[in-house]
Amino acid sequence: MSSDDIAIRIKNLSKCYQIYETPRERLKQFILPSLKRWVRQLPKQYFHEFWALKDVSFEVKKGETIGIIGRNGSGKSTLLQMICGTLTPTSGSIQTNGRIAALLELGAGFNFEFTGRENVYMNAAVLGLTKEEIDARFDDIAAFADIGQFIEQPVKTYSSGMVVRLAFSVAINVDPEILVVDEALSVGDELFQRKCFSRIEAIKSSGATILFVSHSGSTIVELCDRAILMDMGEKLAVGSPKQIVGRYQKLLYAPDGKCEAIREQIRQMDERNVVSTNSADDSLHEDVAPIEQALELKESFDPNLKPSSTIEYESHGAYIETAALLTLSDEQVNNVCRGKTYRYTYAVRFTSNACNVRFGMLIKTTSGVELGGGVSSSSSRDAIACVDAGSIYQVEFNFRCALNPGVYFLNAGVLGDVDGSETYLHRLVDVAMFRVLPETGVLSTGIIDLSCYPEIELQKS
Repeated sequence: MSSDDIAIRIKNLSKCYQIYETPRERLKQFILPSLKRWVRQLPKQYFHEFWALKDVSFEVKKGETIGIIGRNGSGKSTLLQMICGTLTPTSGSIQTNGRIAALLELGAGFNFEFTGRENVYMNAAVLGLTKEEIDARFDDIAAFADIGQFIEQPVKTYSSGMVVRLAFSVAINVDPEILVVDEALSVGDELFQRKCFSRIEAIKSSGATILFVSHSGSTIVELCDRAILMDMGEKLAVGSPKQIVGRYQKLLYAPDGKCEAIREQIRQMDERNVVSTNSADDSLHEDVAPIEQALELKESFDPNLKPSSTIEYESHGAYIETAALLTLSDEQVNNVCRGKTYRYTYAVRFTSNACNVRFGMLIKTTSGVELGGGVSSSSSRDAIACVDAGSIYQVEFNFRCALNPGVYFLNAGVLGDVDGSETYLHRLVDVAMFRVLPETGVLSTGIIDLSCYPEIELQKS
């Protein structure tokens, strides 16, 4: 491929950080190795190395939109910062062909003591615009940011949303040949996010090259021509957005014990895809399917998947214990599959007599949205009339998992009469959590699987 067709070429790029346990170790490293070498002794190393990026290579064609996706700490932001020149690589090379505009993080490149107007001129000048060009575009920049008279106020008085509005407005109004966007738009409201993505689509249509980092698989699929999966500083795979997002989700939702095996399977698939792309031998495609099937995750129990947000209500003579999610064959799980039925169980130990007792459960999203649950009786009139102190009740709720892939939390509660009114005898919020595993070929969208199915018929041609 001609160099004129390439917007970004990354070759064997690596970034290593020196990690010191204490400031004293840093001082030793600064002084002692030189002294050791001076007396012709082998110097000792007082730090350990952390490779944020390891031997990454890829090319981006002009006019191409590339999505980069990966778990936290995978090296995505480090990669973008080196492409933009704000970080120096330890080894490897970066070649770019065109004016780069970047939105790397909230307020990057802004002086918070300057006004919005002053920051517009400063940032646009850094991106290569003359004062006359900035004058001609300032009204468009201010209109897109839509922060009103705050444009004349110091940026330190802005909300986080106003900062990102102004930063994005500058980046997209300098006519970039290469637009680099990190996960910075998530702080904006829904209307502004849609406005930003609409402008990104317009920039894409104009022939600009876009490098886009996001944790949103749907955004990667919608905007990008190709996608790159990063993990632990390594480029694991490059391919179509749908394929890469699927592999990312399998890695994201995998139990800790299976992560390395899945990483190796993804590497194998990527190697086979590279070979098959450069070879006329179609038989190579036949070997990919078994590996794809091997990536399919099955229900299991991950001991590390436990909530840190548990809240316990004050007890009024009852205690909830041993909450667990089980299969119908009594196997404990917290990685579950859509469409299957599971048993949510917990024990309640009563330390005092209680009356009009009923039990409940609730499933919530990570943001706290209550999705649904159940109670053992519809009202206190149908509840267990009397419970003796020392009693232990085993509670079980069966439910069909109609949730789309994601992480969810379980609540448990026991109600009864206290001083003549119904109240919680005990309640545990976020007592357990589970994840619904991703699947391929799923048509359901949103949080709940409503079993929607399409019927499409050509009426007239």
